[in-house]
Amino acid sequence: MSETRINASGFDAYAAEYDAALQKGISVSGEGKDYFARGRILWLSKLLGALSEKPRSVLDFGCGTGTATAFLKEILRPDSILGVDVSVKSLEVARQTHVDSETRFFSLDEYEPDGAFDLAFCNGVFHHVPVKERAAAIDYLWRSLRPGGIFAFWENNPWNPGARIVMSRIPFDRDAIMVSPIEARRLLRLGGFEIIRTDFQFIFPRALAGLRGLERVMCRMPFGAQYQVLCRKTTQ
Repeated sequence: MSETRINASGFDAYAAEYDAALQKGISVSGEGKDYFARGRILWLSKLLGALSEKPRSVLDFGCGTGTATAFLKEILRPDSILGVDVSVKSLEVARQTHVDSETRFFSLDEYEPDGAFDLAFCNGVFHHVPVKERAAAIDYLWRSLRPGGIFAFWENNPWNPGARIVMSRIPFDRDAIMVSPIEARRLLRLGGFEIIRTDFQFIFPRALAGLRGLERVMCRMPFGAQYQVLCRKTTQ
């Protein structure tokens, strides 16, 4: 995707130490990365089920070292997953971790969108994309999906003070420009997506885990550390 310039060098530098760098930030929640990675895919799976959607092919946009890939495989059970990223070093780690015929990893420039995917997923990617180039990234995803395909857009919630604290503690997130839910929905609509719903997740830290049962009923309130905009590629 030559139109979009995400800085790969920073992520290449952290590829081998990515988990440790990430943990410096999210440790304030009392949880590790897998808690959040699994939680995102479980929530997505619940919503896909309500829509009677069973994606057979998944694009993991900004896959990094493949953390989400593992849970996409385990929970959604698609026939195939393609992970794409700008960081060559991160892709090397992902390929070493996921060795199977159903999972492939390419750089953004190696994969030319072909309108074949049922589902596109990304998490925490767009705050690293320069503001002027976010529309090109949305277009890349739109062109990757079949007509009617689903896009699960996850980002850190700038309205949540905890999310800002976490990002300030992660070396590769400190200078990132966060994306508000309002801006995300605007970008997606302009890019040809129909918004299905917006949900907020991860409200309570581990110290208040007893209250997490409330998160399902509070999901429309803008309190969570992350949000998901679920949308569909328009068929027109």
